[in-house]
Amino acid sequence: MTDTQTPDDIPGSDEEWREILTEEEYHILRERGTEPKFSGDLLDVDDDGVFRCAGCGAPLFDADSKFESGHGWPSFYDVVEEGNVETEVDTRHGMERTEVLCDSCGGHLGHVFEDGPEPTGKRYCINSAALEFEADE
Repeated sequence: MTDTQTPDDIPGSDEEWREILTEEEYHILRERGTEPKFSGDLLDVDDDGVFRCAGCGAPLFDADSKFESGHGWPSFYDVVEEGNVETEVDTRHGMERTEVLCDSCGGHLGHVFEDGPEPTGKRYCINSAALEFEADE
């Protein structure tokens, strides 16, 4: 899905989400799952373009902010636009982290850490299955 859905188009029920997402996308976006390290299809994408939410198509990260972190998931130092993602404290698995969610559909994307490169110092560590890549034309 490359077009951003309007709020009326975003699924409301679990059944609707299961109809439009793959099993892996559903697990990550709706059940807050994590794909195995170094397994994601978008890890090595190095083209110009925009990474969008796989659930609703909202633009999340510009390819210009992607960097190789060595952690095994696509990493970005900034979002396309403030307000496109939201964060909340995640205390699962016996630790405290900052979870990153799509502001449009609430889908779990990954986590953000304060050990990234300049200019932000942030490392948005994002599951490939939570994203779709739209290359520049």
